[in-house]
Amino acid sequence: MGSSATQTTVPSRAICLCLLIASCYVSLSQADEHNHKYNDREEVVLWMNTVGPYHNRQETYAYFSLPFCSGQKSSISHYHETLSEALQGVELEFSGYEMEFKSDAPKSVICMVTLQEESAKAFTYAVKNEYWYQMYIDGLPIWGKVGERDERDGKYYIFTHKKFDIGYNGQQIVDITLTTEGREELKPGSHINFSYEVNWKPSKVEFKNRFDKYLDPNFFQHRIHWFSIFNSFMMVIFLVGLVSMILMRTLRKDYARYSKDEEIDDMERDLGDEYGWKQVHGDVFRSPPNTLLFSALVGAGYQLISVVFCVIMFAIVGELYTERGSMLSTAIFVYAATSPINGYFGGSLYARLGGRMWIRQMLVSAFTVPVAVCGTAFLINFIAIGYHASRAIPFGTMVAVTCICLFVILPLTLVGTVVGRNLDGQPDFPCRVNAVPRPIPEKKWYMEPLIIVLLGGVLPFGSIFIEMYFIFTSFWAYKIYYVYGFMLLVFSILTVVTVCVTIVCTYFLLNAEDYRWQWTSFMAAGSTSIYVYAYSFYYFFFKTKMFGLFQTAFYFGYMALFSGALGIICGTVGYVGTNLFVRKIYSNVKID
Repeated sequence: MGSSATQTTVPSRAICLCLLIASCYVSLSQADEHNHKYNDREEVVLWMNTVGPYHNRQETYAYFSLPFCSGQKSSISHYHETLSEALQGVELEFSGYEMEFKSDAPKSVICMVTLQEESAKAFTYAVKNEYWYQMYIDGLPIWGKVGERDERDGKYYIFTHKKFDIGYNGQQIVDITLTTEGREELKPGSHINFSYEVNWKPSKVEFKNRFDKYLDPNFFQHRIHWFSIFNSFMMVIFLVGLVSMILMRTLRKDYARYSKDEEIDDMERDLGDEYGWKQVHGDVFRSPPNTLLFSALVGAGYQLISVVFCVIMFAIVGELYTERGSMLSTAIFVYAATSPINGYFGGSLYARLGGRMWIRQMLVSAFTVPVAVCGTAFLINFIAIGYHASRAIPFGTMVAVTCICLFVILPLTLVGTVVGRNLDGQPDFPCRVNAVPRPIPEKKWYMEPLIIVLLGGVLPFGSIFIEMYFIFTSFWAYKIYYVYGFMLLVFSILTVVTVCVTIVCTYFLLNAEDYRWQWTSFMAAGSTSIYVYAYSFYYFFFKTKMFGLFQTAFYFGYMALFSGALGIICGTVGYVGTNLFVRKIYSNVKID
């Protein structure tokens, strides 16, 4: 990388010197980490990232916030290469360790530290709370333990020696193993020598498979995982068959009864006992209350569905877990790029429902999800700043996110809204809407919309709760989720189950002559998020050992965001499926 600039012949010596300095800076700061190819004895950079409690994965601090010392080599200034690195609290700092490709380094002392009272307390606190640190070499993560407590004498010890065994295949690094050695007791006034050594060895591991050692197939491909997928799939088949059979038989009887009613005269019809979903044909397509919010949520749901599907497909094809921060970067890019989908479906629905404040609807639709995410992150950021944690989002990153919302998401949503209103904004209901709303008759308590909403999310949650355990463990513990084929299958199962359950709930509601089906169908499907969030409480108290204000706030804050996003997705799926069902049954009945 640096040699190409030095070999270039330029007439001006000044320009040549500038290019040489720039190329040297680039070669030092990147160290061929982007192309992952090294020449013999070329510098390999060890980046120190963060340190924090083992049980609190998100509570991380800069590595040198503890009184570690760096090597003698001059430091390399590092900047956040991606927006996702800044958002994830990545704090890469140059270690100062001298490493050269294929060149063994014998045990060398980095520095000597004399523990003062404050330094000893800091290290002791870290060891007591089981602090681990993370480092990177060529994009490969490395974890090491700060120290340990001796159970025999109850004293605290720190590991002072780092031994790196690095495997290479050709010009590429394919394996790294860190061994921590050299226990030293932590007490004020003691002199501690920090040291390291590097051993290089050839490896048969191919570069494309170098992340396999970080994966845990025994966990993610366990028989329980396969059984849960099979169980959910069988539930889908049973549910689809049951719903189809019940609705086809019931609707056939309804159609026969309504056809018979059409043959009698008006006086007999008045004296007859008419009931059922046909009676609300004049109100079933009446605009729901809070139309603006409803259409904004549906538009946001379409966008989130697109984001989830695209990110899963990119993860399956591109193995995003192998690059630091690539998953979050992809999600941010896809979310911004799919903003026209939000505007199109939300704007067209608002127009069909008779809404007139389309600019306000467009703003609500564009900023509903970003405001929720940024608001939650902003509140947690206050706690992170108080803790001096690396998760504290820098001001520049906040400005960048704001610019994305204002100059990318908002204009694209506006374009989608204008296109949606003009192409698909005309009402096309199969029944006309009466001027005066029909009174809703009394019904059994279990047919009330609130009860239907609460019960509607049980089966969809039942189809995904096993997968929720694997997803939670990969995010809140030290597991790398890589079975995105499973995730795509579970997402498809969730979609089918949600549609089937919501259609049944809506049929019962309409048959009770209650035409408030739009919000009911959305909330019944969206209530899945209530059960997911409730499950997150169980997971927190019984499956983790998290502690502290920051980690607790981070966990429940972002779990609320996750559950809310899942609720919007399920609600949109439920409403769209139910809307097709309602249009179908009312278009097949002759309405007087």
